[in-house]
Amino acid sequence: MSADAPTPQEAGQAAPLALLCQALEAVTLPTLVHQGGPVLYANDAMRRLLGRDDAALQALPFYGWADAAQQAQVRDYGLDGLRRGEALPAIEVEALSGGGARRLVELSGRPLRSAEGLLGVFTLQDLSDIRLVQTSLLNAGRVLHQIIENNPVACFVIDAKHRVTHWNAACAQLTGVEASTVLGSREAWRAFYAEARPLLADLIVDGRVEAERERLYGDQCRPSSAIDQAFEVEGFFPNFGGGGSWLYFTAAPLMDAQGGVIGAIETLQDVTRRHEAEERMRQHHTALESMVADRTAELLSTHHELEAFLENASVGIISTAQQRIVRGNRKFCEMFELDDRSAHGLPTRGFFLSEEDYAELGRVAYPVLSQGQSLSHEMAMKTLRGNRIWVQLIAYVADPDNPTASTWWLIQDRTEVRRVQHELQLNYERIKQTNARLEEAQNQLLQSEKMASIGQLAAGVAHEINNPIGFVGSNLGSLRRYLAPMMPLLSQLNRCDAQALPPALGEALQTLRGAVDLEFIEEDLPQLLDESEEGLARVKKIVQDLKDFSRVDHADWQDADLNSGLDSTLNVVMNEVKYKAEVVKRYGELPAVYCIAAQLNQVFMNLIVNAAHAIQGRGVITLSTWTRDDWVCVEVRDTGCGMSEEVRRRIFEPFFTTKPVGQGTGLGLSLSFSIVQKHGGHIEVDSAPGVGTAFRVWVPVRRAQAEPSAAADD
Repeated sequence: MSADAPTPQEAGQAAPLALLCQALEAVTLPTLVHQGGPVLYANDAMRRLLGRDDAALQALPFYGWADAAQQAQVRDYGLDGLRRGEALPAIEVEALSGGGARRLVELSGRPLRSAEGLLGVFTLQDLSDIRLVQTSLLNAGRVLHQIIENNPVACFVIDAKHRVTHWNAACAQLTGVEASTVLGSREAWRAFYAEARPLLADLIVDGRVEAERERLYGDQCRPSSAIDQAFEVEGFFPNFGGGGSWLYFTAAPLMDAQGGVIGAIETLQDVTRRHEAEERMRQHHTALESMVADRTAELLSTHHELEAFLENASVGIISTAQQRIVRGNRKFCEMFELDDRSAHGLPTRGFFLSEEDYAELGRVAYPVLSQGQSLSHEMAMKTLRGNRIWVQLIAYVADPDNPTASTWWLIQDRTEVRRVQHELQLNYERIKQTNARLEEAQNQLLQSEKMASIGQLAAGVAHEINNPIGFVGSNLGSLRRYLAPMMPLLSQLNRCDAQALPPALGEALQTLRGAVDLEFIEEDLPQLLDESEEGLARVKKIVQDLKDFSRVDHADWQDADLNSGLDSTLNVVMNEVKYKAEVVKRYGELPAVYCIAAQLNQVFMNLIVNAAHAIQGRGVITLSTWTRDDWVCVEVRDTGCGMSEEVRRRIFEPFFTTKPVGQGTGLGLSLSFSIVQKHGGHIEVDSAPGVGTAFRVWVPVRRAQAEPSAAADD
């Protein structure tokens, strides 16, 4: 429709207002018609925008829908258009709807010739949503600028033409180059290199990272594991700091809505402290390796001397496992007439006179050895040539906490003694008094010989092992003294306010705090030393036990806090648990329990480690304790894979395991079952596949047979 005034011919052909209104009803823009007075017509779009019906609009002057402060402007605008007979430039005004809502609109007016005369046509364009979007985009740009500028991590941004658009304060501080010198330029490289070369952000903008990264960065440039299409590099810059700095920088593309690259952002971090710490760690590692090599050589020398002692011992000594001989000394080979044949691998059954004798020894030995005690037994056996001999057997398990491990046997040929005893027995009635004195002297002699042999063995072992134990203990004591003054210094450094320091020193301190958990080290290091000294004490105790081997073992029965033992055990196996499960503690108040705490801790450790292994992904392990009557219960519950009824029935069998070959011996629960039985208790198991498993260990607060004498026998 032309904005010019209609010609007389056009006037003769002008359409009536009703027909024009029908046509305007199809127009999507809000439209109204007037002749300088009230509204003659408003289409549906206008009615919806203003929230008024036809009657309400037609009762208004053509400018009555505008804000009261702008109605005069709209009136003059409409009348001017009618007077001039041409379209006028659009203006922005506020429209007031029938409900009182205000909408910013763009008003366009033009004249229109009709059969009724010259009409004014207003069209409105709603600008409220457009203005909201524009304001949001402007605010977002401002927020983005503030985020980049106030980011404590050094970063800069380039556009698609490699011009620097952002260079934040942290970047200026790190590089020493002010933002004003690089903003708008294509020379960001000057802050890092002496000669022109593309930065990682430049390569991303040009899409040439794959083609250029090996030439520019060697094998140091790699895709980021955290950000898609981003790359990261770590390199040394000699022009930074006093003697150069190591920088870790990451660059990522900036994309428009269509996925096109419109720029790149690159972040920089000073990792010089980390490299220095790594170098110190490498030097420390080298020193430790040298120390370990020296200690290994010393232990190897001790091992060779011990081997020589065992080989030349005056009694037969063998080690057995899985019903076969693992090793045997020279005296054993002589005693059992092996000639030039090695004892290794020979089945133990071949040295017994019958299957009944073999089974009888098993019935006698198992109850004693399974309790970690030594066995002394005499019986008839046969040599490899079939000759019958009478021997004295002294046996003990290599690992008292694992009775099914290898067993050491000290064997003394008592054939001749047995013969003499038999002859003396035949003449007993005739020389009763003399025989009694001889028998007493003989028993004392045999006991002295036995104890002398064992004492010689124990003294040699103790002497050779005590030497390395001594200097290891001395070194631990020196280490504790060295660390004592250092820990307050580290604590003071950790409490130092980084903001009060010079910027470079403050930033370095913050980086160090992020890399090293000083509070954890301060708390954990004394515990590590305590645990090392505790381990050393255990080794010393083993040596002492070996020296006292000829006497009856004295088990450490005492009152113990099982809650404390459970916590200690959890600390030992935490590295096994923390990556698999969250540990929830629900401890009740427990009385002191008369027990061997170390053995019960072994049970707790087996149950907690098994619970962690049963969890796929990440789950929960709940440790609960409570009392009932004169009993204490410790429950270990997990949310792991659970067990079938068939597996649950067999879990306490020795060597039964559901783990892959090489990952489990099948002895943990069997040993745990034996320990709990030894304490007069029992273990309950609840499990369902896919739900989880709960082990409940019940032990009495006081064993009925736990008098002092009985405790010593245990």
